[in-house]
Amino acid sequence: MNQESENKKKVVVSGIRSTGNLHLGNYFGALNKFVKLQDEYDCRYFIADLHALTTNPDPTQLHASVKDILAEYVAAGLDPEKNIIYVQSDIPEISELYLLMNMHVGIGELMRTASFKDKARKALGITSDSEEIEKEIIGNQTNNQRVNAGLLTYPTLMAVDILIHHADFVPVGKDQEQHLELTRRFARRFNSFYKTDYFGEPVNFNFGTAGALKVPGLDGSGKMGKSEGNCIYLIDDEKTLRKKVMRAVTDEGPKEPNQTPTQPVENLFTLMELVSEPEVVKHYRDSYADCSIRYGDMKKQLAEDMLKVTLPIRQRILDIKDNDEYLSKMVKNGAERAREHASKTLREVREIMGIRKI
Repeated sequence: MNQESENKKKVVVSGIRSTGNLHLGNYFGALNKFVKLQDEYDCRYFIADLHALTTNPDPTQLHASVKDILAEYVAAGLDPEKNIIYVQSDIPEISELYLLMNMHVGIGELMRTASFKDKARKALGITSDSEEIEKEIIGNQTNNQRVNAGLLTYPTLMAVDILIHHADFVPVGKDQEQHLELTRRFARRFNSFYKTDYFGEPVNFNFGTAGALKVPGLDGSGKMGKSEGNCIYLIDDEKTLRKKVMRAVTDEGPKEPNQTPTQPVENLFTLMELVSEPEVVKHYRDSYADCSIRYGDMKKQLAEDMLKVTLPIRQRILDIKDNDEYLSKMVKNGAERAREHASKTLREVREIMGIRKI
């Protein structure tokens, strides 16, 4: 009963929260891979502005961020003619199916998700790792400090984003794997309760060895991320990018030949392997091994090679952002195409659940 059964191409769905500009981690971790999928798969990419509401963003910033990411998606190579690109809130069927699906989701299983616990602790300033975190969260609610219900039901909305398109594949990182497993669980539960096989169970898209790519930040630890403040953004101008790279964390340098690089230095090598020619990487690896490396020179080279990647994208971003007519037409067309699939799914789910006209 899969609504995509007549479509020869497998369906890929992915979304990104509208909480700031895209960075090199987004580009090398996902966007440049998405570009390679667009001829072989039925790809549907959305800006998750409803998900962004869980952090109560400023309305003006939210709107601007949606526009920014749309421009960045296209500037990075996603073709709106080959892909369905849309804004989540432009598809009202998502919100209704979110309500219906919540009727089959337990509060307990949502409160036990790792991402909810982590975000709730952060929102409330809780440092405990107690097994009874649910009680701590409830007990720490105040008028000025609370965890909203949208954050709790985030996995349900994510499941609906996926299931409303009957997605076959969903490219997610390690931090979202639990949510994808919940999506499969909700699909099985719906099917079991209504004695149907309506929803399939989507799986993570396997990009092979490239899929395991972790783009490090400039702060010497962890991955590149907006909340960590360690990013090179696709929209960064030349001066800003150079300044960020020159301030990247390193160490005092190798003390003996063939020493294993410390994490901050290995991070720079990883970034260099993404943007530089192999012989350039080899030169600096060799100079580290023989203790002759000069981090200042390495950083200047890294910045130069990053700019070769980002400046053409930046220019396209600026051109697209200035073209309101193009953006408006693109999202309108994307919403119409997305709603063709979403409205059919919602109509069939309502019928299955017994929500019918008298």
